[in-house]
Amino acid sequence: MPAVDEAIVLAGGFGTRLRAIVGSVPKPLAPVAGRPFLAWLLDRMARDGIRRCILATGYMADSIEACIGERWQGMDVIYSREDEPLGTGGAVRLAARRLLGCGVHVVNGDTWLEYAPSALEEAALQSGVSLSIALAYVEDVSRYGAVEVAGGRALAFHEKGSSGSGRINAGCYFLGEAALSSLPTTSSFSFEHDVLQPRAAAGDVVAFEKTAGFIDIGVPEDYARAQLIFAERA
Repeated sequence: MPAVDEAIVLAGGFGTRLRAIVGSVPKPLAPVAGRPFLAWLLDRMARDGIRRCILATGYMADSIEACIGERWQGMDVIYSREDEPLGTGGAVRLAARRLLGCGVHVVNGDTWLEYAPSALEEAALQSGVSLSIALAYVEDVSRYGAVEVAGGRALAFHEKGSSGSGRINAGCYFLGEAALSSLPTTSSFSFEHDVLQPRAAAGDVVAFEKTAGFIDIGVPEDYARAQLIFAERA
């Protein structure tokens, strides 16, 4: 079990690319094998030892709260609602105000990645830095942008346009106390550009690669693939 048992789920996206398929349903509630995708994600987090989950919501926040409620598989569920878009970093910073402890796991509410949060946390602690990132290996990085890794650190995040296989940012992180306290003080910012990139350039981001099963349901092809994969787990 992870020593840090709190997590922030970024669940405020509009889901523009899925709109033609799922209608006005917020992206985290897009149906996958008969259940909201977020339900599958929360199930896994509970199994992995998370006991307190903060959902960072925005678009159609009321629908998400009505669907999920305040308890899920033994987890307390708390909500951090954006009144206006704050970017991924702003959403993390706002939600972090509701933390009880001094560290947190962060995951995207529209991606799936199988890994052990306790191992991701331990990777950061053993390295002496306070930020680690779970990477996914994919056959084609062109949709996502590749991550350059050396010596166990994520050194650079390249923009989309590269091709071939490689490692990508799967949107799953561990932030220790120092990483949380050094977040930008502006209300709206990008976690990827304003936190990850400069910290990676300074050698302060641990790359964690013991992962599997990456799916991004925001991409229609992956959304269709998820239906088949999760139907086998229902």
